[in-house]
Amino acid sequence: MASTPRKKSGLISHGIASQNRKARFDYAVKETMEAGIVLVGPEVKSLRLGRATLTEAWAGERDGELYLFNAYIPEYQGGVLSRFEPRAPRKLLVKRKEMRRLFSAVARDGQTIVPLDIHFNERGIAKVQLALAEGKNKSDKRHAIAARDWQRDKARLMREKG
Repeated sequence: MASTPRKKSGLISHGIASQNRKARFDYAVKETMEAGIVLVGPEVKSLRLGRATLTEAWAGERDGELYLFNAYIPEYQGGVLSRFEPRAPRKLLVKRKEMRRLFSAVARDGQTIVPLDIHFNERGIAKVQLALAEGKNKSDKRHAIAARDWQRDKARLMREKG
């Protein structure tokens, strides 16, 4: 049974904190995987408020490790003294074998590692769902728009008839 996100006074205890909706439109997702993310306390608090943005984020290699680049997590305004850089690279935690496989797919096939969402699991730990994806060309995007419009029109017709 899938659980729904529970909110307590505006905080997300588990569920999706931030989502990259544009990723599935811009990229053809080949496979997905889950990775841990290294955060400091105020970053977690800001994520629990659901204020992060992943639209321009990407994952890649730095010093043999996997990092999340250009993800925007705004500073927490709850009176915390420790500050952090909102767009700082954040280390992602994956097994070494999976990391090698991801890096080889990027180098060999020209694929991209795209973050789809940041969510909290049932234990309250922040995780990033990553996708190994290929970029779509313009005609594929037009086809996706046409299919989405047809589904919307079909649903409207069914509502009117029934």
